[in-house]
Formats: sequence, C-alpha cells, structure tokens
Amino acid sequence: MRDFGEAPPPPTFFERLKEGLSRSTAGLSDNIAGIFTKRKLDAQSIDELEEALIKADMGIALAAKLSRAVGEGRYGAEISDFDVREILRREIAAVLQPVEKAFSVDSSKKPFVILVAGVNGGGKTTTIGKLAKTLTHNGAKVVLAAGDTFRAAAIEQLVIWGKRAGAEVVSRAAGSDAASLAFESLETARAKNADILIIDTAGRLQNKAGLMAELEKIVRVLRKLDPSAPHATLLVLDATTGQNAIGQVEAFKGILPLTGLVMTKLDGTAKGGILAALAQKFSVPVHYIGVGEGEDDLQPFNADNFARALTGSK
Repeated sequence: MRDFGEAPPPPTFFERLKEGLSRSTAGLSDNIAGIFTKRKLDAQSIDELEEALIKADMGIALAAKLSRAVGEGRYGAEISDFDVREILRREIAAVLQPVEKAFSVDSSKKPFVILVAGVNGGGKTTTIGKLAKTLTHNGAKVVLAAGDTFRAAAIEQLVIWGKRAGAEVVSRAAGSDAASLAFESLETARAKNADILIIDTAGRLQNKAGLMAELEKIVRVLRKLDPSAPHATLLVLDATTGQNAIGQVEAFKGILPLTGLVMTKLDGTAKGGILAALAQKFSVPVHYIGVGEGEDDLQPFNADNFARALTGSK
C-alpha cells in the first residue's frame, strides 16, 4: 500500500491573496519586464510604466506618483524589473499603511451598531454573515437586521448566514419599510442584551435620491433610540468593478459618515490596484479584504502583504 504521507498544509491567507491577485500581478509584471529589460531608465520608460500602472487600476494620480518614485535619481541608469517591483512595493505599502486599521468594537456602546452599505451584487450580505460569524466566534452576542428589504434574496441569504453564525435575524417581508425594521432591530438587540447589531441596507445607486433618503431615514430613526448610532458605517466594495469603486465611495460618502471599507472579490480580478487608488484618494480606513466565498476568506487588511502580493515581491 502506497504511503502518500501527510496532506500538505492548507494555503495561508497571504498565499491565497497572492493567488487571487495573480491576474493583476501578471499583467503588471509583464509590462514592467517589457519596459525595463536591458534598457536604461529614461522619460519614455517612465511614461510606459505610468501607463502600465493605470492599466492595473492604480488611478492616474497614484500611477504618476509611483512612476516619479521609480525615476527619482535613476535617469540614465540601468534598472532591473526586480528593482522596479521592489520600489513599487515600498511605495504602494507606504500609501496603504495609513488606511490599515483593524476593525474594533467599542464595548461601552451596547449594542454596538454597525450599518453596512454597498451596491447590490458587491458581496455586502455575505460580508455581513462572515463578520457576524467572526464576532460570535469571539464570544459576542450578535443580532442581524435584514434591512435590504428591496430584495427578497438578500433577506433569505441573511437568514441563512444568521443560522450559520448563531445570530438572531430581524426580518420582514420584501418591500417593508427599511427604517422601521432598523428601529425594531435595535429594540430587539437591546431586549436580547446583544453586544452587536449589524444592519444590512439596500444599494440601489441607480436611484441615488431614493437610496439617500432611505439611508438618512435609517440613521435618523436609530438615533431616536441611541443618539450615537450607528457606531460604525462600513462600505463593501467589489474589486472587480475597478475604477467604478471610486464613484461608489464618493456616492456613499455623500450619504453616510463612512468609518471603514471592506474590499471583496479580490480573487481572480485584474483590477487589484484599485484598493491603492482608493487609499490615495479618500484615506478611509480599510478593515477587511476578501479573496473568496469561504467563511474564512474575509481577513483583516494588511498593507505590506497586499503590496507584496500585488507587485509579485517575495
């Protein structure tokens, strides 16, 4: 009988992140190699690097900044693609480090109210479920509010996640008033002596005026019970949307006081650079990133690991 030995250990989150960002990394690495192989650094190569960074969804402003950093003091010198990637890794990490912020719950606020926003299809409800499971695993008593009353599927999905996480779910039929459900969920969380209340919301950006009015109403009714609520407001973004994420942050920042971002679906996208572009433009804390559908695929954001994975550095 053959001895196959022990099964290999499961990949670490960094390894999964690196694999998830492989499309972004490959495109960037191929361009860098094509630009800098056996060639001295000059204005043309810097322009080509800037274009490659823009293609990686770094955004125009950040691409220009990174290209300047590569060129500084090095014109006329030969530079390897390895050296370029190392410079980019350091510069991208420096942009990301100010927004690397672990998500925390203020235990003096009970229940601690988390309002979660994001466009439909971005992974918002799944993110809520994963976050709830993490919090309950750490000993917190959690209540979920199915506040995306516009979509029956979102309500059903949150109920399923609530069962998985061991969290009670407050829900009503599709089409119900989201603000009154939020009010009821805070009353329920108080009555149950819950530590945390997480409220899902609708994300119909195509009807921005209606969305704005609904979200403002949710905040207003919550503050009738707790003037300090919501205590955290998270925006969930889908990495595959690329530059559209910038417009989403701008739209929701105009409605809500965002306290943090969650970036999902980084696995298999060629647009991983968008997270660096968001950090450069908005400076909103990034709490979590996701690289898959599994329950452990939502992990705290680490700027150095992300920069290493994105640039293909060791």
